[in-house]
Amino acid sequence: MNSAIFLEEDLPVSQSVVDYKKKQKQRKMLAYLYAEGNCTLAHLAKLLHSSVPSVTSLVDDLVSNKWVTAMGTAMGNNGRRPALFSLDTTKHYVVVIDVSTHDTKLLVMNVLREIVFRREFDLRLEDNPTFLSTLVHHYKTTLTDSGINPKAIRAVGISMPGLVNARHGTNLTYKNLSPSNISLPHWFSEQIHLPVYLINDTKATVLGESRFGGAQGKKQVLAINIDWGVGLGIVVNGEVFQGTSGFAGELGHIQVDPEGELCYCGKIGCLNTITSASALVRRVQRDITNGQVSKLAVFRDRVEQIDIDELINAAHQGDSYAIDMLHETGFQLGKGLAVAISLFNPEMIIVDGVLTKAAAFILNTIEQAISKYCLSDFRNDLTIEITQLNGAAKWLGTHAYMMEDIFANY
Repeated sequence: MNSAIFLEEDLPVSQSVVDYKKKQKQRKMLAYLYAEGNCTLAHLAKLLHSSVPSVTSLVDDLVSNKWVTAMGTAMGNNGRRPALFSLDTTKHYVVVIDVSTHDTKLLVMNVLREIVFRREFDLRLEDNPTFLSTLVHHYKTTLTDSGINPKAIRAVGISMPGLVNARHGTNLTYKNLSPSNISLPHWFSEQIHLPVYLINDTKATVLGESRFGGAQGKKQVLAINIDWGVGLGIVVNGEVFQGTSGFAGELGHIQVDPEGELCYCGKIGCLNTITSASALVRRVQRDITNGQVSKLAVFRDRVEQIDIDELINAAHQGDSYAIDMLHETGFQLGKGLAVAISLFNPEMIIVDGVLTKAAAFILNTIEQAISKYCLSDFRNDLTIEITQLNGAAKWLGTHAYMMEDIFANY
């Protein structure tokens, strides 16, 4: 996701051209092994357009530095089976911190995206300066409880909702998180003495889908993340599209109802006020309070206990009101997506977030609205799918955001 152009005269005096080219090849090896899992020396030689002896020397160096390890032999019955190499999963780890308005999850992961330790905390994202201090505390206790050597942690990645400017390390939706509006990753890094990365949750989601999910290998993709709000992750030519300040994809703040409700952003009738899980639950609670006939009426004296799971469960039990609410939500999402489709002409849309549990009730109506509000030529080459990553896309995307940068700067 980060790119730079180097000229030979730009190289540090202490680094020869030969050393630089060696590093370039090793970076490419690490990136390939990260994406593919394992590889033979012969395949790496072909990838790098180098000889096997040359590649062997490069791999030996990576083995010495504990980044790569031999992992047996490749399958095959013809002659001697070649050795397979993979990233070493026992020497380097990263921590993914998944922050939301519901809770906070901390995951210690190895370099091949396997979770080796996980903790969840009842810590909800709030716009106050004590939040980050609490997060640092939870990070330190999680690391201690994990038993992982702190020296083996290479970086920490934080994903969170809001207008995240990754370049400046700020979240403009939650402006009071870091003191004096300084870089959030910089402040966090000073507390734990490690590199810290910050990424918007929806961009992490679409990156995870692009690298390891249903969008793998696709060039033009949209991922809609339906959670506390409605976020849109955009992949253009295989890379996550950020926009000038990193705010691209705020689909939830397009106006769909000029006479609608006030959004938390201060505008009227945003898509968020109709289709986000939180807005849907508020609407259901209000209807039940006002006497709506539904299985959910058992909550009439305690409507605050109605959440998105209760609504979806009622729909699965055949409750017509719950089904109608989810159908309408899907249709409104489809209308919003029709705008994005007309702008980006994607080949795939992936639906992620809490409403994926209601896929049976929203997917068809999403497609109906897109068919109604999009030109048919846009629809012909478009597929719409529910995520197959079972909630892991955001973590995988945050992991990739860190590791791809670590390898690019190896």
